[in-house]
Amino acid sequence: MAMVDEVVSGEAVAGEQEFKLGSTLPGDRKDFAVSIRGLVNRFGKQVVHDGLDLDIKRGEVLGIVGGSGTGKSVLLRTILGLNVPAEGDIMLLGENQRDLDEGDWRRVQARCGVLYQSGALFSSLTVAENIEAPMREHSDLDDDLMDQLAALKIQLVGLPLNAGDKYPSQLSGGMKKRAGLARALSLDPEVIFLDEPTAGLDPVGATDFDQLILSLQRSLGVTVVMVTHDLDSLVAICDRIAVLLDKKIRVGTMDELMRDPHPWMQAYFHGPRARAAGMGKTERPSGDGHPGDGHRGDGHGA
Repeated sequence: MAMVDEVVSGEAVAGEQEFKLGSTLPGDRKDFAVSIRGLVNRFGKQVVHDGLDLDIKRGEVLGIVGGSGTGKSVLLRTILGLNVPAEGDIMLLGENQRDLDEGDWRRVQARCGVLYQSGALFSSLTVAENIEAPMREHSDLDDDLMDQLAALKIQLVGLPLNAGDKYPSQLSGGMKKRAGLARALSLDPEVIFLDEPTAGLDPVGATDFDQLILSLQRSLGVTVVMVTHDLDSLVAICDRIAVLLDKKIRVGTMDELMRDPHPWMQAYFHGPRARAAGMGKTERPSGDGHPGDGHRGDGHGA
């Protein structure tokens, strides 16, 4: 991806002003899974996001991409309330962060699941205990019920039931990812945030994990917001893609983004790795009744 990052992104190429991709959507902001207006994130004198707007539909799979240092993980942390922005207005599941006290905001956070890049499992806890950790923090369920729910989540992500008794050090990289996803699903979230979910996996493992995410999205109806560098994932499971660029964001379907004349967009979506992922070679048929814009292939079923 170094080639992409080296492309000069500060200047628009000829004709770019005529090509505009909107990052906001019509409708009541409370109806979206996430709605952001005027977001500014800065660290000292470094401005990462400057006037960023974004709407994420409920039930869609949104991929977030961008060059190094564009603030992809910072954006996720800000949406979740883990980073306080310098300016801006953020609504998560219809609730505005500015209007809620700490207790109410924690209840909103409990409606979200997060899979960190490394899995971020507690090394001193078994897989089952890791999955039960959010339940212990946010509910008053008894131990037997938590054990049953943890076993259900383990099966849901395709792990063998005996994985619940294992410690993270006893798991392969792919199993750690699945265990982390099971923990993200612990409280039956409405939105799942994934930070580089296929990073470190071999091609077969990455494909299997993509299919798992898509299967869970379809069966559970959750919204998936995914930071990724994996072009295959963008093609396989994303309804729309959000590109962090020039401190703002551009959102569109794969076909729309491939027509964007900005140098970075051209390098990213038309470079050798994009061609290897099959971008632009075939049309992706629309998925019936899906809230996204029909750019996931029908062959990627549950």
